[in-house]
Amino acid sequence: MNRRIGSSITRRMLLAGASSAMIVSRSSAQGPSEVKVGLLVPLSGLYARPGTVMREGAEMAVDHINAQGGIKALGGAKLKLVVLDSGDTTEKAKNAAQRMVAQEPDLVAASGAYLSSFTLAVTEVTERASLPVLTLSYSDLITDRGFKYVFQTSATAGSQARQALPQIVKLAETASGRRPKTVAILTDNTAASVASAKSMRDGLLAENGLQLTVDETFTPPLADATPLVQKVRAVRPDLLFFLPTVISDAKLLLEKMNEFGLGQGKVPTISFGIAIAEPDMLQTVSPELLQGVLTCVASWGAKGHEALIAELKKRYKEPWMTQNAISTYGDMWVIKDALEKAGKADRAAVAEALHSMDGGPSQYYPLGEIKFDDKGRRLGAGMTIVQWQSGVPVTVFPPELALAQPFWPKS
Repeated sequence: MNRRIGSSITRRMLLAGASSAMIVSRSSAQGPSEVKVGLLVPLSGLYARPGTVMREGAEMAVDHINAQGGIKALGGAKLKLVVLDSGDTTEKAKNAAQRMVAQEPDLVAASGAYLSSFTLAVTEVTERASLPVLTLSYSDLITDRGFKYVFQTSATAGSQARQALPQIVKLAETASGRRPKTVAILTDNTAASVASAKSMRDGLLAENGLQLTVDETFTPPLADATPLVQKVRAVRPDLLFFLPTVISDAKLLLEKMNEFGLGQGKVPTISFGIAIAEPDMLQTVSPELLQGVLTCVASWGAKGHEALIAELKKRYKEPWMTQNAISTYGDMWVIKDALEKAGKADRAAVAEALHSMDGGPSQYYPLGEIKFDDKGRRLGAGMTIVQWQSGVPVTVFPPELALAQPFWPKS
């Protein structure tokens, strides 16, 4: 009797074990139920606003990807966004990256970290952890270090300057009837601004027949813009290249320029980077002071993004779609495609998929292909010129993405 009971129990245990093994086997074959991707951006301090918009873009993309069936190569696994705050200093960003790789060992890829100086520090950490990172940060140094796990979706700062300067000179000449001859540079000392200014100083201005008459670098945040603007007023250049990365610095400089009779187009002002076109500018600077100001950025809400722009406005009450939202949105889709190509949630496989990816014409970044060179730079990456028009910064270049025609401010 006991033997029969024991035999019956043993058979049930074996059957249960076999059934469990089959379930585990099927589950393994289908892949994980979710795949974690990281977003390391500033959510506190000076740069919290752009970091928040990057999170919004990433959240929209993850929701869209999951609603469309997730990662099909992994049995429909859903993306799970893990958001970390990089803070507002290079040291905080590096510490956040260290926490990210320690606390989230199952991340397969990440996007971040806004400022180029933050990204340079963060990717030193993620490279050692073999974690693929996509970034919109501009500095040429990011992908000049021989790293295998860093992918730059934007055009580099040097490339943006080379692409933008001839267009700006052409615009000035067409609109004003004369070619500009002199320029001033006011730049902060963050990595992307430094790279843009360096490219101009190292021959690009001379190639375009421009003479540098004022060249000033400052450390953000500015306490007083007066000394800088006085130097610009003394020479009154044909163009002012204006490279702040903190909104409060842009505000101080614009207000001081207006006070000294240089604002509202009296000295045409061209920026590089997003600070001058952030929505928060309108909280402290009047649309009149901003009218006509141009800025050259990695990306922007443009023709073809109308539905995304409308959703961002409705869902998050954002007035327009900056590079931070559209580029980070695009990053999530690139990671999704890399996971489809890799066929497994593995960092090395995702990195290899990114290196060998050939995704055709870019949809969420201006121009070029969804394909990376051996440095991790996106092939053919273009740039966008945005201009403040009637209280809104709109895409005016390249023509195929433009939502408005550019104009030259009247002096």
